[in-house]
Amino acid sequence: MIDIKALRENPDLMKENIILRNLDPEKYNVDYILELDSKRRELQKELDNLRSLRNKISQEIGKKVGQEKENLIKEAKEIKEKIEKIEEEFKNIEKELYQRLWQLPNFLSPKAPRGKDENDNIEIKRWGEIKKFNFTPKDHLDLGIMNDLLDFERGSKVTGSNFYYLKNEAVILEFALMQMVIDTLVPEGFKIFITPDLAKMEIIDGIGFQPRGPEAQIYRIENLDLGLIATAEITLGGYHKDEILDELDLPLKYLGFSHCFRTEAGAYGRYNRGLYRVHQFSKAEIFIICRPEDSEDMHEYILGLEEKIFQKLEIPYRVLDICSGDLGAPAARKFDIEAWMPGRGDFGEVTSCSNCTDYQARRLNIRFRRVTGEVEYVHMLNGTAIAISRALIAIFENYQQEDGSILIPKVLQPYTLGIKEIKPKA
Repeated sequence: MIDIKALRENPDLMKENIILRNLDPEKYNVDYILELDSKRRELQKELDNLRSLRNKISQEIGKKVGQEKENLIKEAKEIKEKIEKIEEEFKNIEKELYQRLWQLPNFLSPKAPRGKDENDNIEIKRWGEIKKFNFTPKDHLDLGIMNDLLDFERGSKVTGSNFYYLKNEAVILEFALMQMVIDTLVPEGFKIFITPDLAKMEIIDGIGFQPRGPEAQIYRIENLDLGLIATAEITLGGYHKDEILDELDLPLKYLGFSHCFRTEAGAYGRYNRGLYRVHQFSKAEIFIICRPEDSEDMHEYILGLEEKIFQKLEIPYRVLDICSGDLGAPAARKFDIEAWMPGRGDFGEVTSCSNCTDYQARRLNIRFRRVTGEVEYVHMLNGTAIAISRALIAIFENYQQEDGSILIPKVLQPYTLGIKEIKPKA
């Protein structure tokens, strides 16, 4: 949630922020929010004065007798009724104020590129050489079917469209990728978690998981205040809700494994074929909690770890600095890694990492105490260590052979039971 004091001091900064994020200024009406805030403060002052007067009268009643006492009792009753009426108005205004503050996006980093949508994202780096095939490369879905690695048909029969079975060597690859990530990040000081796949809606809302458009919304559990998580960012972010951490313990570096569930409504088309946009997948998530002055460096650090993983896999990629109009509400700045996917003849997103500054910390009330005694909100950052579905696309397509077989990346071979190549099934 946005700091109301910061909003009062510089409302134009938030107005500009909303426009730069390509959001509707009418929906996120800063002037109206400040009117609510002003009215709330006026009512608070009025309540304080009335309560003070009521206390004084209550003290005087015991000292008076007769008509004078009756008059004071009557006055105290009238004040009580006024207080109750104003308290109700105050409660309604405060509720609307916090609802509207809750909806406001985070302040952009000055370093985030300005732009309208994904077409304005800036490529800042490329790594690896794109392989030139002497045959027409297949896409991952065709490769997955001919190698008996994927079964969308039966997934649809059992659960519904965009659900699937991973089979045979694809399952071994999933666990190999997870183990490779553990071996990469644990030496960096990361603590590993397997998180719940469900979270309370207050945690999901507190994280601010509001993806742009209809493509990635939460599954809610009927008659329960729970949702299936779309990322372990949600459960790792809620881990320290309502806690005050010690400065000397920061940064906290967490690696969380979970299933991820997304409705992905409206996500169709050739680029979303197969594993690229599905309702359920496994993911390892990086999550860091740090001091405000460290968050920019931590953001670059997470990006470096994500790059290291794809460099180990020897998969060509590019890094994008995401523009203001393509950022989700919690992120002040975000980097995406897009891997080369020969089946589509283009790059496709495989990781992202976001610096959410104090936005999530305020919503979840996560603070730290400095060695000097001051208590402040932490900064929180997240990034994808590996999203299995997207990683498998990149591996299948970049490591395919002319006969449809798939080579196992060398870095994964220690974890694949001696399997170095996946061969088409007869």
